[in-house]
Amino acid sequence: MEDMEIIELFMARNEDAIVQSDKKYGAYCFTIAYNILANNEDSAECVNDTWLHTWNVIPPQHPDRLKIFFAKITRNLSIDRLKNKTAAKRGNGEFTAVLDELAECISDGNSVDEIIEEKLLTESIERFLYELSKRDRQIFLRRYFFTESVTAIAKRFGIRENAVYVSLHRTRKKLHKHLKKEGFNV
Repeated sequence: MEDMEIIELFMARNEDAIVQSDKKYGAYCFTIAYNILANNEDSAECVNDTWLHTWNVIPPQHPDRLKIFFAKITRNLSIDRLKNKTAAKRGNGEFTAVLDELAECISDGNSVDEIIEEKLLTESIERFLYELSKRDRQIFLRRYFFTESVTAIAKRFGIRENAVYVSLHRTRKKLHKHLKKEGFNV
């Protein structure tokens, strides 16, 4: 079933929207959740929560790209679940490693203007990503948005793991320089 048809099912409040979403994107969302949570049961629950959340926001929202819409919801729900589960200790999945790698580029930022700063930071990072080559951008997003392991990224691109590490390191350095140039306190 096409994405627009699934969206129309959500808009019509037809429960088949959830069935079709799970059929088309269930495994995709599960992979995103598992890369963050490293737990089958929690990942499956996040996927189910994704469908519930989507049911609650469509309508009024009408996403342009359903796959990315589901990815963002699944990712955010998984991060929230990880935070709740590991309030007292650090997690053991890829997400913890990803946060550690990005820590050198982005500070925590606890100012009053945090929401505005976050929006400006997001826009700056988006501009940065579009300046990268397609391959570097895809490697960066696979690691830091989809939280894929370096091994999985290397296999996907047919390169050695060391090449992935080098690409990520160089891209993080470029991002750090870009953010400083744009006036962010990094």
